[in-house]
Amino acid sequence: MLALVYMLADRARDQARRRRIDPDFAAGRRGEDLAHRFLRRHGFTIVARNYQRRAGAGEIDLVAWENDQLVFVEVKTRATSEFGMPEEAVDSEKQVYLVRAARDYLRRANIDWDAVRFDIVSVLLTNPPGIRLIRDAFRPKRTL
Repeated sequence: MLALVYMLADRARDQARRRRIDPDFAAGRRGEDLAHRFLRRHGFTIVARNYQRRAGAGEIDLVAWENDQLVFVEVKTRATSEFGMPEEAVDSEKQVYLVRAARDYLRRANIDWDAVRFDIVSVLLTNPPGIRLIRDAFRPKRTL
């Protein structure tokens, strides 16, 4: 039992250090917070944040309901658009991981695949921040 307490304390300390040191981590977290508020203001009901598969790679930043559709949301944040828009980082490889995590979520929640959509929220950390919702950003190409 004590080993578990030490392990959790080490993990919390590592995460706190990473937040202080890694500007990308802090920017990503800020972008997720902004996207979360943005979606709520636009009528989405957020039901999960940072959902991870138990079986490995794949994380979904936000899971939300919009009316009768379950929406899996990938949030991409950049300080500037100098090297491209944030949503351009959601390539086909990233989409595969998102779809796998979504299928895992659907299986656990017993929700039908037909009620699903994949959106991207693009966040530019300008002053004020630029936030753009890309509905139905991609559709899975094949069953995984």
